[in-house]
Amino acid sequence: MTPITRMDLTGFAEREPGVWTDEQGLVLSVHFFGLVPDLPASLDEPDRLRHGLALSAARAGGGLIEAVLGEVDTLPGVRQLIKIPRPNGYGLVFIGSWTVPRAGCSTVVKVQAAEGPVTGAREAVVLGRLDPSQYFIPHPYGPDIAGGLPYHVADHEQWDAQFPDHPLTRVRAALERITPTLALHEGFKALPPFSSRSHPETQRSGSGARRRWFRRQGQ
Repeated sequence: MTPITRMDLTGFAEREPGVWTDEQGLVLSVHFFGLVPDLPASLDEPDRLRHGLALSAARAGGGLIEAVLGEVDTLPGVRQLIKIPRPNGYGLVFIGSWTVPRAGCSTVVKVQAAEGPVTGAREAVVLGRLDPSQYFIPHPYGPDIAGGLPYHVADHEQWDAQFPDHPLTRVRAALERITPTLALHEGFKALPPFSSRSHPETQRSGSGARRRWFRRQGQ
């Protein structure tokens, strides 16, 4: 069970409790974690939060495309788009998620899709239109973020319209459509807000737990 009481499942069919798929291969899932949220900073420290999330993704072999603060049914949350190597095969898995943290727990909505037999087409087309110096740029969340998958402009939303069938485009569009329809249980909404400064243990153990979370994605 999760605190999510309602969301738009148009186009999705239930595969198992809490997991739905559509005809194009999108996987939608909902999760509840009854632990102190594994975030590197609280949501009122956005620069520190984004930097920590980007470092965690890189150290896990992936890449953070973007992290945006916003609201899910009036509660503050962080929306992430990440990419990771496909565990079983070539190409990448793209994952979009909302994490809604409270003081001692959190709920997550996740949409993911993997590249098919043809990989790297979006990247190749965009790179062919730009100078390499314009394509590979430092990560916007910190110049010290290195390793993992490279940060580049082909992942930016401005290219989605030209690649409507790309998994990143579909993940981003599905998450944007679903977000306004999400409803949370009133009991969850009444819980105290999350503050990482109140829980210093997350600073010591968080990066390892986040690496394990990244490795589990796309399986």
